[in-house]
Amino acid sequence: MTIKIVVVGSINMDLVTSVKKVPVAGETVMGETFATMPGGKGANQAVAAARLGAEVSMIGCLGRDYLGDELLEVLKKEGIQTEAVKRVEGSSGTASIILSEGDNRIIVVPGANHKLKPEWIEENRSLIEESDLLLVQLEVPLNCVQKALEIAKAAGTRTILNPAPITQLPAEIVQSADYITPNEHEYQALLEDFSNEELYSKLIITLGDEGVLYYEDGKKRQIPAHSVKVCDTTGAGDTFNGALGVAICEGSKLGEAIRFANKAAALSITKMGAQKGMPTKEMLNQFSQ
Repeated sequence: MTIKIVVVGSINMDLVTSVKKVPVAGETVMGETFATMPGGKGANQAVAAARLGAEVSMIGCLGRDYLGDELLEVLKKEGIQTEAVKRVEGSSGTASIILSEGDNRIIVVPGANHKLKPEWIEENRSLIEESDLLLVQLEVPLNCVQKALEIAKAAGTRTILNPAPITQLPAEIVQSADYITPNEHEYQALLEDFSNEELYSKLIITLGDEGVLYYEDGKKRQIPAHSVKVCDTTGAGDTFNGALGVAICEGSKLGEAIRFANKAAALSITKMGAQKGMPTKEMLNQFSQ
């Protein structure tokens, strides 16, 4: 059975610097390595889902620059349908990432991602209507996220909202999402505007090395994290969301889907780069934990 997933979201080039010590204000330190790697929450989640066997379409924007050329080619090589990726004037999005001691600090410059408009979502509404699931994040304008969720809800397409980077959300966005996947920080921010009663039935909270918290049949449940050697945590959350979408579409019960996604996320952090470490189903089947 082929499952169809559509991702509305960002496409970035990650500029990754590894360093032993993160500099404090006014300090200069020597870095160890530098690399450019394809990223962006939208593209990452699209790649994660595609590697796990889904037929994935991407809706987003790239600049008419050499980074945009490279990023578009990467999506195509992953088998992702890119007909709805619009090229616009200006630069493509970038994320400057500092890696130190297995953790990361990230600065995102949206570039073309913030030129995505609801009209472009509307023009490609059939992709959402004909998909089994819609994945959205918050690195593109909120009105685009809301438009995509509205189309999905009207069509009966299931939806996952990954509320990152966190910002104040209209009630319509939260209400339209079937699943909401914040980390602990994002969850606390959501509670500033919404009650736990409004959220809990939709929530799947990622807690890093403490695993995943979710609610089922009105009860709080927690799935532990896998113990792996950490190389780079960049993209772990995106791997989780892409894998979660695949498992849900394949008919897994929620707890099973979360375990599947948790395993994929664990594998992803054993390699450098947001997309490089994202596993295939064969790799997941060989993962013994």
